[in-house]
Amino acid sequence: MKDIILTGDRPTGNLHLGHYVGSLQKRVELQNTLSYDKFYVMIADTQALTDNADRVDKVKNNIIQVAIDYISAGLDPRKVNIFIQSMVKELHEFTTYFMNLVTLARLQRNPTIKEEIKLRGFGSSLPMGFINYPISQASDILAFGTTLVPVGEDQLPMIEQAREIVNSFNFTYSPKEEVFVLPKPVVAQTKLMQRLPGIDGKVKMSKSAGNAIYLCDDEKTVREKVMSAYTDPNHIKVSDPGQVEGNIVFAYLDAFCRDEHFKNYLPDYQNLDELKAHYKRGGLGDVKVKTFLIKILEEFLTPIRQRREECLKHIDDIYQMLFENSEKASIDAAVRLEKMKDAIGINYKNLLN
Repeated sequence: MKDIILTGDRPTGNLHLGHYVGSLQKRVELQNTLSYDKFYVMIADTQALTDNADRVDKVKNNIIQVAIDYISAGLDPRKVNIFIQSMVKELHEFTTYFMNLVTLARLQRNPTIKEEIKLRGFGSSLPMGFINYPISQASDILAFGTTLVPVGEDQLPMIEQAREIVNSFNFTYSPKEEVFVLPKPVVAQTKLMQRLPGIDGKVKMSKSAGNAIYLCDDEKTVREKVMSAYTDPNHIKVSDPGQVEGNIVFAYLDAFCRDEHFKNYLPDYQNLDELKAHYKRGGLGDVKVKTFLIKILEEFLTPIRQRREECLKHIDDIYQMLFENSEKASIDAAVRLEKMKDAIGINYKNLLN
């Protein structure tokens, strides 16, 4: 049996380079293998509302932006089902039943939730929808019989929560025949790919921190962001030895640079190791390295921008695709929901002769 894949993003803004190296790139690779049964990509608007309940327009307007980012980055709607979470009503019913299998204390121990609560400063005004986020995400995964979940490193605790729910449900309601299977996370191979740092030097590029380079940024914006990126504060003169570790420009080069880029844009060096060695011993300025990075990012982003421009000409078609795909996802989720209710013993239609 081939894998069933599900992944997604909250529509709280456009997607950025961190999304690409952390998950999008892997999704495109998986899509093109065609070694799967079904591939779902969810725009998680319901989850976005858990901390944006008073900013509905922000979430609603970003649904189409995320869809365009997906297509621009290389996801093909003919190969994957890109759908809107709130339009699959079955997911909310899954969440209701799974809530009975998870304690509040367990949710509060979830590392991702703890970090996000601290980041947002909820305090005593923590919305119930937000603390329930891991159960909602488990529902999204399990409703489709998902076996593989491409995620960033920060989402691994969410996958672990989903696996706990699988074990709890099967033990409680269906010990002889598993209703749900254990999903497995698919993460980028390196720590850098799992969590690309922001241009300000912070540990993670994120929309909320305002330290991201977006897939939709134009050439001028990319240049300005790269030129302002955090490097080595002690590398004041060109002649000064420089620090590569913690240097954001070199972190991005690690993520995007290939040997052929040197032949095209910086022929004085054979590869990134040579460039790093020169920077470490001194005699190489930040401007030269940043200019090199800008050229690499422009090569990467130009086809994405071109596909985005094409998408903007067909907004209605993209919306129609999202609506049709959401209906298909709803049909798929309904099948497993019936099996779930059978196992619990609340599928009352079975009482009819």
